[in-house]
Amino acid sequence: MTKFFNSLFGRVVIALVLGIVLGAVFPHFAQSLRPLGDGFLKLIKMVIGPIVFCVVVSGMAHAGDLKKVGRVGLKSVVYFEAMTTVALVIGAVLAYVTRPGAGMNVDLHSLDAASLASYTEHAKSLKDTAGFLLKIIPETAFDAFAKGDILQILVFSVLFGSALSLLGPKAQRVNSLIDELSQVFFRVMGFIIKLAPLGVLGAIAFTTGTYGVASLKQLGLLVIVFYASCIVFVAVVLGIVMRLAGFSVFKLIRYLREELSIVLGTASSDAVLPQIMRKLEFMGVKDSTVGLVIPTGYSFNLDGFSIYLTLAVIFIAQATNTPLSMHDLIVVVLVSLITSKGAHGIPGSAIVILAATLSAIPAIPVLGLVLILPVDWFVGIARALTNLIGNCVATVVVAVWEHDIDKVRAKRVLNLDEGFLYVPAGDSDAEAAHGEDSALGGKHAHA
Repeated sequence: MTKFFNSLFGRVVIALVLGIVLGAVFPHFAQSLRPLGDGFLKLIKMVIGPIVFCVVVSGMAHAGDLKKVGRVGLKSVVYFEAMTTVALVIGAVLAYVTRPGAGMNVDLHSLDAASLASYTEHAKSLKDTAGFLLKIIPETAFDAFAKGDILQILVFSVLFGSALSLLGPKAQRVNSLIDELSQVFFRVMGFIIKLAPLGVLGAIAFTTGTYGVASLKQLGLLVIVFYASCIVFVAVVLGIVMRLAGFSVFKLIRYLREELSIVLGTASSDAVLPQIMRKLEFMGVKDSTVGLVIPTGYSFNLDGFSIYLTLAVIFIAQATNTPLSMHDLIVVVLVSLITSKGAHGIPGSAIVILAATLSAIPAIPVLGLVLILPVDWFVGIARALTNLIGNCVATVVVAVWEHDIDKVRAKRVLNLDEGFLYVPAGDSDAEAAHGEDSALGGKHAHA
C-alpha cells in the first residue's frame, strides 16, 4: 500500500478522487482550481517543442542511413492510414447500429450559432488540402517553436536531421550537443511531471464543479457509445495488431498506466509525450524509431479522434433528422481522412476539425455542432487515451517491422520482471539503485 501512495500513479489516482469530491462538495472553490490544470499543461507545452526537435534530429542522425529513415517514415504512414481508416469505419458503423441521435428531433433554429463562431473561424483554414499543406510549413524555424506547432516543428526537425545525417563526421559536435540538450530537457520534464497530481486535481475539480457529479455518469448515449467504440478499438483492433507483433496490448497498457492516468485527468496526451518516448526506448525500441514514429503519430495517427469524427457527424445527422445516403457516408470518411490530420495543436481541435469536415459535406448542418459542445471535454478524455495507446502500438509495430526492437527485453519489461522495472527520470535514488537500467537508459537498452 505504501508503494502505491509513493508512486506517481497512486498520487494521480488520489488527486482524481479528491478533485471529484471537491467538485461535488465545494463547486465554487473547485472551479477556482482551474489554474492548477492549465498551469501544468503550459509547463509541459513549454518544453515539448525542443524535446521533439532534439529527439527527431538525434534519431535521424543515429539512424545513419537516410534510406532507412525514409523506409521507417513510409511504413509509419502506411500503418497510420490503415488504422485511421479502420477507426473511422468503426465510428460510422457503431453510430448506425446504436443510433445515439435518433429521436432527438432538434430544430436548427433553436440552436445558438454564436457559440460556434470561434471554432468555425479556425475551420476556414482547413477546408482545402493546399491550405493545410501550406499551414504545416513554418514562416520561420523560430516561429514554429514560438507557436508550439508540433507539425511545423516536425517538418523543420526532419530537414535538420537529414542535413546532419548527410554531413556525417563533420557534424559530430552538433550531434553531441543535441544529445546533451535532449538529456537536459528530459531532466526538466522530470521536474515538471512531479507536479502531475496537482495538474490533475485542478483539471478534474474544475470540470466536476462546473458540470456537476451527475455529468460524470449521465453524459448521454453519444458519450457511452464513443467510450464503447474506443474500448472495442483498443481491445479488439489494437489487441490483434499487437498479438501479431508478438505482444499483449493489455500488458502495454499496464506498463503505461502512470502516463495514461495523467491523460485521464488532463484530457491531453501532450502532457506525457516525453515520458512515453523514454518508456518505449527503455522497453527496447530503438531510439531512432521512437523519435520518428511518436512525434509523427501525434499529428497523423489520431485513432480516438477518428472514431469520434464519424460518430459525431452521423450523430448530428440523426439528431437533426438529416437523411444520409451511402454517397454522403463515403464522402464523410474520405474527407475525414484528410481533415483529421490537422487536429493536433488547434484550440478546441475536435470541434474545429468537425466544423471543417461538415463544411465540406453540405448535406449535414454545421450548426448541429452546438449539440456536442457540452460534452466535448468528457469525450476528449477517451479521445486522448485512445490516441496515445494507438501511437504506442504503432511504434511497437513499426519497430517489429523494421527489426528495431529487442523482443526479449520488451517482453521482460512488459512482464515487470525484476531488474527490468522503469525508473522515472529525475528519481536520483532509484536511478542509483538500478544503475544503467534507468529511465535515461534508452540507448543502454541496445547495448
